Amino acid sequence: MLRPTGRILLAALAAATLSACNNEGDGGTGPIAPGAAVIAANITANRTLYADTVYTLQGFIQVTNGATLTIQPGTVIQGDYATVGSSLFITRGARIVANGTAAEPIVFTSSRPVGQRQAGDWGGLVIIGNGVINRAAPVILEGTGTGPTNPQQEYSGGNNNADNSGTLRYVRVEFAGYATATDAELNSFTFAAVGSGTTLEYLESLYGLDDSFEFFGGAVDGKYLVSYESGDDHFDMSEGYVGRLQFLLGYQSGLNVPRAGAGNTSNDPQGIENDGCNGTGCTGGQNSTPFTAPVVANFTLIGPGTGTGVDATNGGYGAILRRGTGGYYVNGVLARWPKGAIGLRDSTTTKVRLNDGLLDIRNVFVAEAPSIFTAASGGFVLTDSVARGITRDGAATTAGLFTTFTMPAASAASFDWTPPAGSTLASGGLQTFSGNLATAAGTFVLGTGYRGAAAPNGTKWWAGWTSYAKN
Repeated sequence: MLRPTGRILLAALAAATLSACNNEGDGGTGPIAPGAAVIAANITANRTLYADTVYTLQGFIQVTNGATLTIQPGTVIQGDYATVGSSLFITRGARIVANGTAAEPIVFTSSRPVGQRQAGDWGGLVIIGNGVINRAAPVILEGTGTGPTNPQQEYSGGNNNADNSGTLRYVRVEFAGYATATDAELNSFTFAAVGSGTTLEYLESLYGLDDSFEFFGGAVDGKYLVSYESGDDHFDMSEGYVGRLQFLLGYQSGLNVPRAGAGNTSNDPQGIENDGCNGTGCTGGQNSTPFTAPVVANFTLIGPGTGTGVDATNGGYGAILRRGTGGYYVNGVLARWPKGAIGLRDSTTTKVRLNDGLLDIRNVFVAEAPSIFTAASGGFVLTDSVARGITRDGAATTAGLFTTFTMPAASAASFDWTPPAGSTLASGGLQTFSGNLATAAGTFVLGTGYRGAAAPNGTKWWAGWTSYAKN
């Protein structure tokens, strides 16, 4: 194996050549310093990115041809702000192996200097697998196919929900969400038809312009996911996503300031936005199969509060479930959502899924929200809330629920999501699953005696690798 010093020398030589090329054309980043490298072409063979080099993505970079991209702990990959749509796509059949650590997370971020970075500076990280979705081909990923340097990314037609696209562990994506056209932003993390053979653990989205985590179909599971200051939804699931997610943190201190250009932050940020079918090609309409039916457990989702100009029609819910979605939502906390904790839309969602036992919400605590449910006719009523262990405390404050909480964050030390002594979150969780919930959860999601993403006296799993830098 090449020694690190050798890699640095080679990187310096390569950087000198690359900087000369960059100065000749539009969209270059200028001279590239020693210990840095530009990735400006697709990756078609196995490749490793090393922590002693800062890499800059220039344009829509695809890992193709069944190649595996391996990324060492502590590696920094920048999306070039000056090059349209700089982003990384792991295409169908390719893999990414990004195993960071709490001490050395892998960071995808903007190429702009610290203090000048903004949401939407670059595209984001996209993985396309061979899982199942509920839309008929062709289905083109939003934000792609806008020009010759941004080819269409097709993700329909898969048949393997156990597909393996690799590993993401201790990975941050910062200031992503570049808009390739009006209202066509990329997400921080996009998982399109990704299978359950893929590992997602300890991931953070920081200041994305669109959704932080978006799941289009597939069945990939995930644990320990953090979203801070999302431009739209923190967790968005649609098109037949049936994966399992446990230990989720999402925090929106207020509405983000829209940036100039095609990309604008949403005026209806949700903690969770789930759709059974979201788009054309759903031959069964809201009953298209497979319908979205995830298991989402131990979530703490904090909204923007009141008086922030959140859209009066559709915005500001801790979770909005619609268009025939199902799923199981358990042991959560929803606070500071100005339109209500949970919005239930469409008769298919509130009647069919509920009556079939394929939509269930249990043991959720609500604070600083005007209501538990805003439902379509025939949906949940108050007795459902009581029976399901869903409670709302009109006197509780968000700050009082956690050991340390500030609005917005001043630093990583601003948050300790552990329930303090005597907190209502330390108890009231559903410990034993049964029925459809138990079947869907399997052995991946386990019951807990507490509610929210943090256990009383438990490991502070978010500590050491997350960031809350504003720019």
